[in-house]
Amino acid sequence: MSKSNQHGDVAAFFDLDLTLLSVNSAKMWVKYLWKRGEIGTWTAARSAGWLLRYKFALLDLSEISRKALADLEGQNEEEMRLKVANWYEQELRDRFYQEAIDLIEDHRQKGHRLFLATGSSPYVSAPACKQLGLEDYVCTRLEVVDGNFTGRPMDPVCYGEGKLHWMKQLAQRHNVDLSQSWFYTDSFTDLPGLRAVGHPVATNPDPRLRRLAKREDMTVRDFKR
Repeated sequence: MSKSNQHGDVAAFFDLDLTLLSVNSAKMWVKYLWKRGEIGTWTAARSAGWLLRYKFALLDLSEISRKALADLEGQNEEEMRLKVANWYEQELRDRFYQEAIDLIEDHRQKGHRLFLATGSSPYVSAPACKQLGLEDYVCTRLEVVDGNFTGRPMDPVCYGEGKLHWMKQLAQRHNVDLSQSWFYTDSFTDLPGLRAVGHPVATNPDPRLRRLAKREDMTVRDFKR
């Protein structure tokens, strides 16, 4: 039974990469495609460069998404869904921090609603939610027309203020009170979401978020690999 107050239910939101997962799924996906010969070395190196620049806040995720998704134009969505599902089983299923799984269960025992809030695609988010027993998710969605990708994301991309936009929509849809809820994330770019909840938790935080958390006396959690 969900714990609630006069303003709505209490929830816990979780970022995915490097928060629940001990790896960056985008980096793993690029490596997977390269090993299968589906992308060349130049494309793999370009993607690695984007991810490195994102890590050091030199490129935002919405820009990365637009550049990366352009390569998907014309590809079939269902084929992508099946390929990602196969990769997820091979590469991601066993990459969750045990402490993250325990944390989710702790919130579940307290009657809190459980949600994923990630910049990843729905093809990663859906199996992760199913595996972890989370109720719903917000993520970066890809535009599809007649079963094929257009090469564009649906705005806003689930990043920064865009992630907060989708979190608010989900909260309204599920009658969740953000001011009484938790948000766990490793990324400084999720600061809008952290500011919106009553219980922000910097989880395996990147250097910028760790500095801010220390300065503002924000709760910090570090999981062991």
